[in-house]
Amino acid sequence: MTDETPTTAARPSERSPYEDQYGFSRAVVAGDFVLVAGCTALDDSDAAAEGDPYEQTLAAFRTALGALDRYGLTAADVVRTRMYLTHVRDRDEVGRAHKEIFDGVRPVTTMVVVQGLTDSRMMVEVEVEAHRPGPARTSEGTQP
Repeated sequence: MTDETPTTAARPSERSPYEDQYGFSRAVVAGDFVLVAGCTALDDSDAAAEGDPYEQTLAAFRTALGALDRYGLTAADVVRTRMYLTHVRDRDEVGRAHKEIFDGVRPVTTMVVVQGLTDSRMMVEVEVEAHRPGPARTSEGTQP
């Protein structure tokens, strides 16, 4: 670990309406990694693409990639994704959305079927982890 690498995780605030309520961060920088919390298709507490697992997956990944963008990272920097589905029947649609975004990157991926999510309108929740050599920096050019 170099002197430039933060020894504690930096936790910037993002757009989730639940960050303050539940005490979490949308993204956390830990050394060379940026970890993005679970993202759904909620947009300002409204459900986007209700009933459409493909569109919900795209919307959730757009939120996650938006969190990475703050650090100058893109889908090309993603090394791991996780997808939580509320029904196994949606796996192909969720997988199709994942492939559309990450086919050229091919991160390691986990897809899990869960009993439910905290908002019953949501059919999928995603997490991403990105890596870039050297400490990630915010779009303002400073370490968070």
